[in-house]
Amino acid sequence: MLKETVRLAAGLQADGHLDAASQQRALLALHRFAERLRSFGPNRVRVVATNTLRVAANAKHFLAGAEAALGFPIEVISGVEEARLIYEGAAHDLPRDGQQRLVVDIGGGSTECILGKDYIPESLESCYVGCVSLTRRFFPEGEVNKASMEEAIDFARTSLGAVGTQYRRKGWRYAVGTSGTAKALTQIAQMQFQRDLLDRNSLHDLQRRLIKAGHPDRLEVKGMRLDRRPVIAGGIAVMRAVFDEFDLASMRYCPAALREGVLYDLLGRSSGQDMRAVT
Repeated sequence: MLKETVRLAAGLQADGHLDAASQQRALLALHRFAERLRSFGPNRVRVVATNTLRVAANAKHFLAGAEAALGFPIEVISGVEEARLIYEGAAHDLPRDGQQRLVVDIGGGSTECILGKDYIPESLESCYVGCVSLTRRFFPEGEVNKASMEEAIDFARTSLGAVGTQYRRKGWRYAVGTSGTAKALTQIAQMQFQRDLLDRNSLHDLQRRLIKAGHPDRLEVKGMRLDRRPVIAGGIAVMRAVFDEFDLASMRYCPAALREGVLYDLLGRSSGQDMRAVT
């Protein structure tokens, strides 16, 4: 598997345009992917773009260069479609237990929240808050203190509040986190705090340690990869908001998400079963 972290959301400027540096990082990555995909037919490849290219003012200009670099069309999907595909991927990795589950995917610029049972999503929502956008807004120089963390959590809670209220009325049996922030925080909970799952206590302990350290580069905890440090403050703030708005005690981690969902969706189409129509 070829995987590269670009963090395109980090290049969104105040005027809504993607900066040149982030575009260049993305184009270089796409050139490398193009080498691997050269022998694939167009019906065997699906490329999706998410929140950053939904909101970037110069997305159309960037997409023209991106498609030329990759050699395949790029589909900018809606937040609801992103949520559907995330659930599609997670559902194939989670047990088919007939229980209602909440799946939360914290991305760079948006957070997708899904209620579903087995392979069927019942509620799909996308909220405009993510670990990269929150880090840029409240921790622009990397420095973290109690006030800035509380402001970030409050902002994220405002973004998630309506969904949290709606979903709590419907209910679920257990919560699942997917993608990078959930993975990073779960690993820290397991290795630093010896918890099986990411729980409220480990999340609060990590938040206190980060505030005491004052900067992610000075935070010493087991289980945190170097490439997560630049966005860990925003990730903690969004996850704290998720735990608060959905009133969670703990959260499981699922390694499958959007990428796997796109693959399962593509398999469904090629076999004559369009999973969008089925769901």
